[in-house]
Amino acid sequence: MVAVAIELLDSGGEGGLTFRTLSERLATGPGAIYWHIANKGELLIAACDAVVTATMAACPDGATPQDTIRALALGMFDAMDEHPWIGSALIQSAGQLPAVRLFERIGQQVQALGVPAAAQWGAASTLLHYVLGVGGQNAANRVSAQTRELDREDFLGEVADAWSGLDEADFPFMRSVAEAFRDHDDRQDFAAGVDLILGGIGVGRPAASAKQKKLKR
Repeated sequence: MVAVAIELLDSGGEGGLTFRTLSERLATGPGAIYWHIANKGELLIAACDAVVTATMAACPDGATPQDTIRALALGMFDAMDEHPWIGSALIQSAGQLPAVRLFERIGQQVQALGVPAAAQWGAASTLLHYVLGVGGQNAANRVSAQTRELDREDFLGEVADAWSGLDEADFPFMRSVAEAFRDHDDRQDFAAGVDLILGGIGVGRPAASAKQKKLKR
């Protein structure tokens, strides 16, 4: 049932997942489905959990906590690219098992990095929200381009042209990065962002400590 639900979500998004279409694909009545799943929300969470579990299983621990976080982040980025509905489903299911699994795995690595207990929540939640936010946005952009029957090159070109046409006095930065955006690699940029956060976790603690000492004077 869950595997079929994933197929329906992949092909039609959340709107394509209904108990009617699911029962037709399974050649059974809706009543039989309700026996196992109470509502569409539970089915969406079950489908999301199946993808997250499979993704995590395919991302074994690396040589260092940083390696593990990078592998997990890139694995989720690829999973959201393949299953565009995952990003919004995970955000909607905050506190539910799929998001908790992911948060737990990230949190364990943050602890292994030696981040002080008081800073672990901030570090882990920042990584989680970056993965879900950027990965989900990338997937949403791809779906938007497909809906408009644009390939990636045309989609990026359209945005780059719009940025290049902005008023130079008001938008100097956006104009300056327009050409770079035209040819950028989404996955590479995503990985660079993960490294930036990991670097901040490493260098931010001494700076915070120094600031606290200054305030105590």
